[in-house]
Amino acid sequence: MTPALRILSPGPLTTVQDLGRPGHQRLGVPVGGALDPVALRAGNALVGNAPDVGALECVGAGPTLIVEADSVRLALVGGGAPAWRRATADDARETALQPGASFTLRRGERLRIGAIVHGAAYLAVEGGFDIAPVLGSVSTYVRGEIGGFEGRPLRAGDRVPLARAEATPRREREMTMDFLAPADTLRVVEGPQADFFAPEQIEAFHAARYRIGAQWSRMGARLEGPALPPAHGFNIVSDAIVRGSIQIPGSGQPIVLMSEHQTTGGYPKIATVISADLHLLGRLGPGDSVRFARVAMEEAAAARTLLTAELEGLARRTRERPDAVDPFERLFDANLISGVFDAGPSWN
Repeated sequence: MTPALRILSPGPLTTVQDLGRPGHQRLGVPVGGALDPVALRAGNALVGNAPDVGALECVGAGPTLIVEADSVRLALVGGGAPAWRRATADDARETALQPGASFTLRRGERLRIGAIVHGAAYLAVEGGFDIAPVLGSVSTYVRGEIGGFEGRPLRAGDRVPLARAEATPRREREMTMDFLAPADTLRVVEGPQADFFAPEQIEAFHAARYRIGAQWSRMGARLEGPALPPAHGFNIVSDAIVRGSIQIPGSGQPIVLMSEHQTTGGYPKIATVISADLHLLGRLGPGDSVRFARVAMEEAAAARTLLTAELEGLARRTRERPDAVDPFERLFDANLISGVFDAGPSWN
């Protein structure tokens, strides 16, 4: 049987995501990919994958799954989500797993991922999934029904095929998770239609604190706060938009675009979240508050250079877990018997 993770319960929105499929927006296909690409990269680093290998992205709460492979190495990163393992279906005992560390499950073991505290969490798998890429990516584009597992979120009963039948024999790895903390301030540069707004509206936008409303999806998030109706109207000729664009529709309530944003839009854009903070945008969800700090293009470029350097050194942040030794390895290494003797009665 093909090695797989079988989904017992999927969670509200669990999809396969990698770093997306750039280069196809002219065809109407968004880049998509992980809401928090830094967390995805960290998970891949822990299990020994390349940064762009697909993982399970979990929003709201994670799935419960069972291992149908000899063994599989996993790492859960981001979102502040707890996780527990269970040795067998009949075993009522659950063992909490250390966040920010890899772990290995064997055939029949269960994994349960709890509620996601902020944004998205990523379950990285050593070797990734045995899924054919679409336009160069295994990311799920739900509205387009392409990529990932049958182009849709996971359901109970799905068997997500694994690329490896068993985990590589090695020590588990861990890393500190401080760099994955959420932020309530995002840096932005001036949007292409900033001149549609009066100067006092621009100042009000940067001074305000907005709340992310219930209308949130991988496509975009509607914000709740001070209304900013454009002084020169809200209808423009549709033009290209990018992840992090902040549109102002007729209601005056901003919409910040996420990873599966449409490729063109007809509302004026007051600002754009800088590329170095897009992963922070992916750590926010309904009910969270956020404000937008204006920066110059030079600062945005410098921030991107710094983030790129940090990402290139991500694998070096991992270290072996000294306490995470396979129990069978511990038994084989131990000198349990130094000799043989007869414990029976003497017949001399």
